[in-house]
Amino acid sequence: MSKAGEFTGPSGVVYRDRKRHLWFSSIFVPAIVFIGPLLYLANGNALMLWIPLVFYYLAVPVLDMLIGEDRSNPPEEVVPQLEEDPYYRWVTYALVPVIWGAWFFGAWFVGTQDLPWHGLLAMILLLGGTCGVGINLGHELGHKKGKGERWLAKFVLAPCAYGHFFIEHNKGHHRDVATPEDPASSRMGESIWKFVLREIPGAARRAWKLERERLESRGKSVWSLDNEIIQPAIITAVAWGTTLALFGIGILPYILGTAFWGAFQLTSANYIEHYGLLRHKTKTGRYERTQPYHSWNSNHMFSNWATFHLQRHSDHHAHPTRRYQSLRHFDDVPSLPNGYFGMFLVSYIPPLWYRLMDKRLLEHAGYDARNINFDPDKRDALIRKYGIQHGDAPPRIV
Repeated sequence: MSKAGEFTGPSGVVYRDRKRHLWFSSIFVPAIVFIGPLLYLANGNALMLWIPLVFYYLAVPVLDMLIGEDRSNPPEEVVPQLEEDPYYRWVTYALVPVIWGAWFFGAWFVGTQDLPWHGLLAMILLLGGTCGVGINLGHELGHKKGKGERWLAKFVLAPCAYGHFFIEHNKGHHRDVATPEDPASSRMGESIWKFVLREIPGAARRAWKLERERLESRGKSVWSLDNEIIQPAIITAVAWGTTLALFGIGILPYILGTAFWGAFQLTSANYIEHYGLLRHKTKTGRYERTQPYHSWNSNHMFSNWATFHLQRHSDHHAHPTRRYQSLRHFDDVPSLPNGYFGMFLVSYIPPLWYRLMDKRLLEHAGYDARNINFDPDKRDALIRKYGIQHGDAPPRIV
């Protein structure tokens, strides 16, 4: 490497990462959560607490549309150097204190201020969104092999009591993604409000089952401290217990509300990332290997900078250990019309979501029922509505 952000491959190809400093957006965007409370403390107007939410759900989708998409990829021969550069890891590490600082600041703010109901709701959505950022950071760190990064993943999952994600995502969702067996893959015709009732409890059950099987295979009790669900749960208990001791039981609804909204941000991501996509079974009865076209992709620049390339989800599922800075765009994979912030908002209005996404899904699937993961309750109605072919055929064997 000749200078910061510039990499030279064995053949002499030179690659300069023009997004190198833009990854600080992933720290700046979550830090905006402090602006609303600080404005409230300055003027006492609880409506100020909604300003960061307007930025997240309205301004960011507009920025994605205005700035556009980035389809560039780093040359493969420089990827080993790119992934070894410690700068990119330190950007993720720097976000850890921001998440915990925001969580404790939010608890202090709610515990010491006499907020109207809409102000409390704004704080739940704001800090729940920060918990969602923590889950995304845990997602990035939890896929890595180093013990330090894996422990940081557990640490940032703890504020919203979602430590089981560390097990569930890596060993469950990645194994079952885009199949009817996966509670974290949404189905065509399934609204997000129906999906959340299947995804959140289903993910928790699968995580506990996987961890119990792992420990029992090693002759250990599921209740031992080797349990990687119990480990972050202890961090959660300490943080929540400390907060309750400082501010009283009255703050518990706020803590629980932020935890749920944080988990719901993950639900929202899972919903839009694999909607209706289906992996096929092979002749051996196993599912085919996960390919880039089994995930919805988005190359919208601003929201990708803010989420460590989470939206290049196609490459992530096909190559889960690849670090965020080297995730690639692929041609001919199903693509979302906006970044995650905008698509979340659309998904909360099911008729609008179906209008926007069903045609895209059908075009990708070739209007063939054998290529679609249907909501079983809606399958027949959707086949009739859209004139989908092979409605009575079993999934294709590859």
